[in-house]
Amino acid sequence: MKKLFALAAGLICSAVLVAGDAAAQAFPSKTIRIIVPFAPGGTSDVLARTFAPRLQEALGQTVVVENRPGASGNIGADIVAKSAPDGHTLVLMDVGNLVISPSVNPKMPFDIIKDFAPVTIIAYSPHMLVVNAELPFNTTRDLIAYAKANPGKLNYATTGQGSAPHLAGVLFAQGTGITWEDIPGKGGADSILHVISGQADLLFNGMVATQPHVKSGKLKLLAMSSEKRLASLPDTPTVAESAGLPGFVTGSYQGVLVAAGTPKPVVARLQSEFAKIAAVPEVRERLQALGAEAVLNSPEAFADWMKVESAKWAVVVKRANLKLE
Repeated sequence: MKKLFALAAGLICSAVLVAGDAAAQAFPSKTIRIIVPFAPGGTSDVLARTFAPRLQEALGQTVVVENRPGASGNIGADIVAKSAPDGHTLVLMDVGNLVISPSVNPKMPFDIIKDFAPVTIIAYSPHMLVVNAELPFNTTRDLIAYAKANPGKLNYATTGQGSAPHLAGVLFAQGTGITWEDIPGKGGADSILHVISGQADLLFNGMVATQPHVKSGKLKLLAMSSEKRLASLPDTPTVAESAGLPGFVTGSYQGVLVAAGTPKPVVARLQSEFAKIAAVPEVRERLQALGAEAVLNSPEAFADWMKVESAKWAVVVKRANLKLE
C-alpha cells in the first residue's frame, strides 16, 4: 500500500512539473499588460514605461502599460489579483502600498499574501522630503520647529491613505511629536502638483518622480529618507540625522507581482527578463539618473521582504490608530 501511495504521489508531482514546463514553454502567448495603479507621471509609471519596450523585445509579444489609479493603488492591484494566473497581467507598483494597506484598510478587496505571486522588486529609491519652494524652511529642523509652534497648520500631500508616502509622514510625526494633516492624491504626480501649487506644504515621495522638480526649482529639498547620504547628493542630509530620528528609513520599493497560481516557471521567466533589462547599461544609467537603485531579487526573497515589512508597518499603523472605513 505504501508503495502505491508513493507511486501515486510521484505521478502527481511529475504531472505538476510537466504542466509547469508546458506553461512556461507556451508563455507568452498573447499581449502582456503591465497595470500601473496610479496616474501617469509617478514613479511606478516612469519605471513601467522604461522597462516595457525592452520586455516586449525580449518576450516577442506586445507589452502595454495601463494606468488604473484609485484607492491608494488597490483598484489596479485588484485587477491583477483577479486576473488569469498565466503571467500575462502584471502589476508594477510601490509595494509599500501592499505591505501597508492591509494594516490600514480592513476592507481590502484582496489578500496580499494569498492572491499574489511576487516576481521581483525592480528598484528602491529613498523618499525625498520636499516642501513648496515658497516656504521659508531650509532645514528639517526648521520644519519641525514650525510644526510644533503651529500644531495642525502644516499639511502634507500623499498618494492616498495607506500609501508609503502617507506612512512616511505618519512615522515622521510619531518620531518628532508633531501633528499635521495629509492630503490624499491620485498618485505621485498628482501629489507633487499639490505641493508645487501650494495646495499642500510638503511631501515624502520617491526620487524617480520628485527629483526633476527639485532640479527645476519648483520644490525645495530638505532631506533624504535613506540610511545614509547619497553619493549623488552629498550635501543633503538624511532624515535620520537632520531630524534626530535614528533608523528612519523609508522609500519607494517598486515591485512586480502577478496573480497567485501563476506557474513558477513563468514567474521565474519574468524575473529573469526584468533582471536582464536592469543590467542593460542604458537602463542602469536611467535608474541611477532617477535616483533609483536596482534590486531585482528573487521571488522568494521578495515574498520574505513583504512579510517583514508588513509586520514593521503594522506597528506604526496600530500606534497611529489608522483605519480606513
